[in-house]
Amino acid sequence: MAGMQIAAGTLAAGMMVAGTACSHAADRPTAAAPAPAVASQHPSGTPASQRPSPTDTPIYTQPLPHVQGKTFTSMIVYFPPDARAAPHRHGSAFVYAYVLEGTVRSHLAGEPERTYHQGQNWVEQPGAHHLLTENTSPTKPAKLLVIFISNTGAKLKINDQPK
Repeated sequence: MAGMQIAAGTLAAGMMVAGTACSHAADRPTAAAPAPAVASQHPSGTPASQRPSPTDTPIYTQPLPHVQGKTFTSMIVYFPPDARAAPHRHGSAFVYAYVLEGTVRSHLAGEPERTYHQGQNWVEQPGAHHLLTENTSPTKPAKLLVIFISNTGAKLKINDQPK
């Protein structure tokens, strides 16, 4: 019970930190959006069809007080139009994702594929396999606030190995 209260308080603090970071960002000139990934070339020299990848911008990281070995991390994940993340896992991290802008389709192993719009959110349990995360729009960007409660020092995203 105390752990749930700590996690809920930490999540609320993260939302405040991210909200403050986002509101301060609105007060200053914005940087250009990250450039989409460049299409690769086949050996024949013809471009391969490749979707852009999302980019991560860390906002805040702090070890959790009174929860030894755990760290709170928040970040903004920017999806250019038509971007798709590689299938991945977040190790032993508990993940909370909130759609700040646009529409994102997500599919976790063992669950149905879902589409989330601005203002909606989801969680990923530790060890969850994220099979699909993509911006559904070919013309508009999408943006997520993602919060991790992870083992201190652990890698937050591990892409699947290519087959």
